[in-house]
Amino acid sequence: MQNRRLLAFYGDDFTGSTDAMEALDSFGLRTILFLEPPTEELLERFSDAQCIGVAGTARAKNNEEMEKELTPVYKKFKEINPYFVHYKVCSTFDSAPEVGSIGYAADLARRYFESGSYPLLVAAPALGRYTVFGNHFANFHGSIYRLDKHPVMSKHPVTPMDEANLAVHLQKQTKQSIGTINMVDMERDPAEITNDTDDIMLYDAAEEKEMSWFADKVWQDRSESTTQFLIGSSGIEYALGNKWKRDNIVEGKAKERQPRDIDQMLVVSGSVSEVTKRQLEHAEESGFHMEQLPYELFTEENDPESYLNRIIELLDSKKKVILYTAKGTEDKAIKATRDHLTQAGISDIGIHIGQQLGRWTKYIMERAPLKRVVISGGDTSGFVTSQLGIYGLEVLQGIAPGAPLCRAYSEDERFDDLEIALKSGQLGGEGFFENVFLAKKTY
Repeated sequence: MQNRRLLAFYGDDFTGSTDAMEALDSFGLRTILFLEPPTEELLERFSDAQCIGVAGTARAKNNEEMEKELTPVYKKFKEINPYFVHYKVCSTFDSAPEVGSIGYAADLARRYFESGSYPLLVAAPALGRYTVFGNHFANFHGSIYRLDKHPVMSKHPVTPMDEANLAVHLQKQTKQSIGTINMVDMERDPAEITNDTDDIMLYDAAEEKEMSWFADKVWQDRSESTTQFLIGSSGIEYALGNKWKRDNIVEGKAKERQPRDIDQMLVVSGSVSEVTKRQLEHAEESGFHMEQLPYELFTEENDPESYLNRIIELLDSKKKVILYTAKGTEDKAIKATRDHLTQAGISDIGIHIGQQLGRWTKYIMERAPLKRVVISGGDTSGFVTSQLGIYGLEVLQGIAPGAPLCRAYSEDERFDDLEIALKSGQLGGEGFFENVFLAKKTY
């Protein structure tokens, strides 16, 4: 087993990928998350990693764009030939036939992982996600909602979840047949259940016992020569990781290093979510110096160097500094920035802002002795990491579910071994930024 990796996963969005990595790490499994399909040299460099992942953006793409992104990933994973390849999706399963199609991802997988039924597990009880007789439920602010009644996901602007039955929802995206193994089936021994009747098999789970049953089943059915393709949330990593640790199937690996003691930290926030707004407010109460980026800086005719040099000086004096675009959806800066960029003839406003934030973060970090940085916003995280030449991440310490503090790997010596936390707008508790700053001291 030492010579074969346990699992390789592709995350269909950036911060969801760190969620899967963190789940595996919590069971002592060394996991490296790459930002593009790894070369043979990188695979050799991390030959002791039991699991690897590739962070992607398929969740926001159409089918043509998905094919371009997934083809090299699937090809590389087939070459690696781990026990399992996991197409990791959000635990709210938001997708559509035209955008982020999970069904289309499964169809593409058939070119590389041809045979067998694909197990599908979306439930993740540890995250408040449950599947009961094929219908999916999710926690929101302490209450459990059926997916088609969920206050957020049922009204998603791009992929509204108007169907709680996951098999019915997925069937709109693929012609592959979909079956269900429900909670009653799971009262039987896993060996008595066969998976070869449908192309994709959806599994229920509401409690740890169903998660364990799923892990027992897929591990029992594994092949010693070919790879089993899996679809689902990070519940798959939680289920399999727990089994591997519980049954002593694989030994956990000690981390090469722990978070450093630091006295300086930069936060760059491009998120306008209400969750992030509360986090920014809490950070200000915790002593962070707050700097809202002037919208005028986002156009090319303005030279940001003097402003950024002032931020570097503030890092020396204030130690904890946050650069942010807006506080919440009602911030007047959102409209002002949009109007300013529109007048300047910039159409892809979100991309332009993200690219500028990436460039400015790099400028600051090339001139300041920072060892730790936090990036808030899923898209912003992608732009910043690309500017820093980061090719891989590894969990250093859990901070909040789905948003760990990571060690960065980069070909640029300045950014190699950087400590970085990446979070989507919706993740992390109110004290997230302060908790990252205090990582080694209090966690």
